[in-house]
Amino acid sequence: MTRDRILNLTGNTLLYGLLGLVFLVTFFPFWQIFILSINDGTDSLRGGFMLWPREFSLDSYATVFSNPEILTAIRTTVLRTVLGVPLTVACIAMLAYVLSKRTLAGSRFLNLFFIFTMYFSGGLIPTYMVIKSLHLIDNFLVFLLPGLINIFWMILVRTFMEQLPKEIEESAEIDGANDIRIFVQVILPVCVPVLATITLFAAIFHWNAWYDSYIYTYKPDLKTLQAVLVKILNQYQTGDMLSQAQQLANENKRIPVTGESIRMTVTMVATLPIILVYPFLQKFFLKGMLLGAVKS
Repeated sequence: MTRDRILNLTGNTLLYGLLGLVFLVTFFPFWQIFILSINDGTDSLRGGFMLWPREFSLDSYATVFSNPEILTAIRTTVLRTVLGVPLTVACIAMLAYVLSKRTLAGSRFLNLFFIFTMYFSGGLIPTYMVIKSLHLIDNFLVFLLPGLINIFWMILVRTFMEQLPKEIEESAEIDGANDIRIFVQVILPVCVPVLATITLFAAIFHWNAWYDSYIYTYKPDLKTLQAVLVKILNQYQTGDMLSQAQQLANENKRIPVTGESIRMTVTMVATLPIILVYPFLQKFFLKGMLLGAVKS
């Protein structure tokens, strides 16, 4: 074996070993949460290292899904994601298309104006006052309207559109297509990779959002799943579910769940949907990030 092949093999071994170590370090906490969620709650109190559940049990999931606040939060989060993602993607795509036109009057000023908002904001209290003046407090629209445009995502889409050959638009104009038709029938189909990327970003943002629900809503039916999860992780909410579990324990003559198993279970419920969606969008995500990267 030649010296170059030995060095190449050694380098690949070290690289894959390092990547494997990073995978284990990042994956194990999630796996531990999953195992604790499907393990008997009382048995989990023993602690110890577990790769598999010692006593398999779905009592924690039954307790969580029997809680009306959790079910309401899931419904609110799903509705927010289903409505918010297409609205966000559509608005960002339209804004990016307009700002990608160098012939637009004041295009440089408009681009700088939007970029300025990415670095500076009015602060929490002025933002709250604006939200209140728009009558969005305790309103479902507070989840959709304030975050309708994300400037960083818009820059990705705009940069992608700027790299497209101008000839495709010129040929469409020769055929008599107007700007709306060009945007819908010519530009959007070739922007699928970068649009899929920001779709994933938007889905993660809406699914994981909790701060706006925490600040701008007071009605229980407007609390998102992540906001409820924050309460549970802070041990403000586990008491009610544990009392339900205690009733079940009285019937079954055993304690099926604990506060720790409930917190692990709600964490899994809040995390799994994004994990299951990501593999289907991964190829678009990688391609969109590369092609939509900001030019240096």
